[in-house]
Amino acid sequence: MYNKLTEKDIEEMEKEIEHRKIVVRHQLLEDVKTARAQGDLSENFEYYAAKREKNINESRIRYLERMIRTAKVIEDTHGEDEAGIGKTVTIYIPEDDEEETYTLVSTMRQDSIHGLISIESPLGKSLIGHHVGDTIKVRVNDNYSYEAEIRKICTTGAADEAGISRY
Repeated sequence: MYNKLTEKDIEEMEKEIEHRKIVVRHQLLEDVKTARAQGDLSENFEYYAAKREKNINESRIRYLERMIRTAKVIEDTHGEDEAGIGKTVTIYIPEDDEEETYTLVSTMRQDSIHGLISIESPLGKSLIGHHVGDTIKVRVNDNYSYEAEIRKICTTGAADEAGISRY
């Protein structure tokens, strides 16, 4: 199995790996040394907490490296006026009489709280390739679907504006 990632996703992951190896790893090793120097390890909570944090960091590094190694690089081949990965889309949902704005991202970056939806989600799949003014049908499951009108498509993503990086 592979992970669908954009070049930007891979760059962000590589930056996080570098930061964790150079900055975080060094600090956590210092924390372990400091806690170890406090004496009896059998009752030294700080030592075990520092070791745990060090191990979590190492696990995260391995996870990110594995994600990059197994990645399938995807890119947006849609035109400027079409919804695609990395684009921010504003839709109007008549059923709720509301406008909502989402940025289409790879599955690794999805974070609906911050308006980042996966291109593999029901809404993401429905939006891909459509233009401003198009009405799309979003099929959530066999029993429920809804319609939405695309009101705006921007090439700058909400994640970039907010400085959000999520992996």
